[in-house]
Order: sequence, then structure tokens, then C-alpha cells
Amino acid sequence: MENKEIVRYFYERVFNNGDLSEIDKLMRDDYKQHSPGVADGKAGFLGFINDFLKKGPHAEIVKLLQDEDMVCVFFRCTFNNGVVAKVFDMYRLQDGQLAEHWDCTMRVDDMECKHPNGQF
Repeated sequence: MENKEIVRYFYERVFNNGDLSEIDKLMRDDYKQHSPGVADGKAGFLGFINDFLKKGPHAEIVKLLQDEDMVCVFFRCTFNNGVVAKVFDMYRLQDGQLAEHWDCTMRVDDMECKHPNGQF
């Protein structure tokens, strides 16, 4: 499976279905985190995702790009309470597993655009 397909599968399985049963297959134990609110390692991710899933997120991938071991995913994240965010996540994969993560997130549900291009 290509790296970008691993990331797509991860989003569908984890973020959209709340299924963590394959996390050992998908993520390295020494997963390196660059998001300030999440601790390093698979354990750090699990601490974050368990709270995050309580918000009922749904990730709709807009664009998925791969350059060798790096995958960038741009997506709309809609929560049960109506909040919408646009998110860029970038991953480095190693041996078919998520090894490192960076992100940039912006809430957009109450934002008006000064142009006709939309947020996505």
C-alpha cells in the first residue's frame, strides 16, 4: 500500500469511525509529534485521540499529496456541535507506519470570506 493510502485508511478508520483496533499496525511506538497539545509516542496520540473522538469529528479529505516518505492531507473536519475546521496534517512514514506528524488548523465555521473562492 502506498504511503498516502495508509494515511487515507488511517483517517477513515480512526477519525471517521473511531476505531483504534489497528493503531499498532498503523503507528510506530516512537511516533514523533510536533503538535504542541499532543505528547510524543503512540501513547501520547492515544491520550489525545480518546478525548478528540468524544467531539464526534468527521474528516472529509480535500487533497492528499505524497512526496516519498512524506504525506500531506488537507481536510475539512466537522464536529457534532457544528464547528468546522480546515486542517493541514503532514506525516512522515517509516516502514509503512506513521512515524512523525505536523499540523496547522483553522476554525472556519463562523468566518466570512472576502472573496468568492470559499474555504476549500
